[in-house]
Amino acid sequence: MLDIRHIVKQYSNHRALDDVSLHVPKGSIFGLLGPNGAGKTSLIRIINQITGPDSGEIYFDGELLHPKHIERIGYLPEERGLYKKMKIGEQMLYLAQLKGLSKRDAKQRIQRWFEKLQIESWWDKKVEDLSKGMQQKVQFVATVVHEPDLIILDEPFSGFDPVNAQLIQEEILELNKKGATIIYSTHRMESVEELCDNIALINKSKKVLDGPVRKIKRSYQNQMYVIEFKEQDGIIPSFIGTSLFEVVEEKTTTDSREVTIRVQEDNSLNDILLYLISQVKIRQVKEVIPSMHDIFIDQVSGSTNNKYIHHA
Repeated sequence: MLDIRHIVKQYSNHRALDDVSLHVPKGSIFGLLGPNGAGKTSLIRIINQITGPDSGEIYFDGELLHPKHIERIGYLPEERGLYKKMKIGEQMLYLAQLKGLSKRDAKQRIQRWFEKLQIESWWDKKVEDLSKGMQQKVQFVATVVHEPDLIILDEPFSGFDPVNAQLIQEEILELNKKGATIIYSTHRMESVEELCDNIALINKSKKVLDGPVRKIKRSYQNQMYVIEFKEQDGIIPSFIGTSLFEVVEEKTTTDSREVTIRVQEDNSLNDILLYLISQVKIRQVKEVIPSMHDIFIDQVSGSTNNKYIHHA
């Protein structure tokens, strides 16, 4: 849907984007990740043609990005932009018509969305009379009412309680199922794992990681396992001094022990199990796959303290 090629953006003495290239597959939910100040918002503003790049190109659905594409994009900014004194219904009609809808079509679609989100009674209310979370619902409707091909959501769950966050998440998935490509920018790594097919991580103006979520997580697999076992005949196995594995963490419950290990080089899980099987009754073995949170911290901070990320 988007082919972003070698984008550079400079603000005075600060380079916000430094040769950033991304490919956003059509029909995907794409996570745009990075710490504050990394350059995510600068890239989003360029896609929306609020600003332009100093160099580089963006292709939208195979065509060089052009003002005509604005009607095919829906953008929910992190800093909300509703008119506080204006009635909600009138405001929604105005914003929908800016995106090319007739007044009649706009009213029908807005009413349908208000019913879905259970806000039918809000038509004559003013934005300033609503809580932050309720304003967020209205802004979400304004973002998607014209049925855009590309939806850009910057921290869409900010201000929502868990019930409304789940409601909006379900609507996002439904829009994607109907064919919309979604760019999702967030700091909530748990929702990235739930929603995103692909991600890109920007740090200090540069892209440092991108690709399918599953592939990235597989690349961080590092021969770590959690082994749960019962002691056999009162024997406590020795985990000190073996060259087979490193003990990362140990936990003891009322009837079992749980050990997180990292297999040492040139050994395998089979070697570990052969070592343990004569000493303990093994209940289960689970491979440890680092979460997107672990990977984010590792890439952004360069930390060597994360026990689930192995640094050679």
